[in-house]
Amino acid sequence: MVQVCLNGARSAADGASVPLSPEAMAESAAEAVAAGATDVHVHPKTPCGRDSLSPRIVAATLEAIRARVPVPVGVTTGAWAEPDPAVRVSRVRSWTVLPDHASVNWHEPGAEEVASALIDRGVGVEAGVWSGTDGAARFARSPLGPKVLRVLAEVTDTSPETAEASARSLLAELGSAFGRPVLLHGEDGGAWPVLRLAARLGLSTRVGLEDTLLLPSGERASSNAQLVTQSLIEYPPGR
Repeated sequence: MVQVCLNGARSAADGASVPLSPEAMAESAAEAVAAGATDVHVHPKTPCGRDSLSPRIVAATLEAIRARVPVPVGVTTGAWAEPDPAVRVSRVRSWTVLPDHASVNWHEPGAEEVASALIDRGVGVEAGVWSGTDGAARFARSPLGPKVLRVLAEVTDTSPETAEASARSLLAELGSAFGRPVLLHGEDGGAWPVLRLAARLGLSTRVGLEDTLLLPSGERASSNAQLVTQSLIEYPPGR
């Protein structure tokens, strides 16, 4: 599986290719799916470009994207969008339109409570386990581990020279991951080396402007669709 991560916490400062409005996200998602992406991860945003868990913002984003693509669509629940764990849980419980899945970063305060709220509402949980954090250890102790949809193994090492080794270390920390599917991905300079490793290991992966603004050549990517097209060269279909 190749998931497209449309925008992340990026802003207008990262260039016009990063989709920020519901309409731009929907257009970008449609192009990426046409290019071969089979799942969508998106950060709903306020009109001023800030990540938001507001039910109104989440609903507008999901409705716009679902009108254009037939694949599952997921959102973030990152603490940067709402630092107070109790408020984050309240936001999830107040969503009027539900995503197919939502990522929960296991090293963040309140991760278990947020994940539990999602599961209670029938939303799949992507357990975000970041390298360089205690996320893997916390996930290994979690009673919710067997219930998550999949594990997002996120390599935060952005060095092209060392990201693959960091990815292997993270996978070793995760161990069996409760038998749940693992999606392995990197970011910035580490994005393409980690994606290639995922291909060699037969793991799901993701690509998009959230994770990298550049093609493997170092050229600036013009769109999420271009990144997906390139990813399928690096990560052949059938993986």
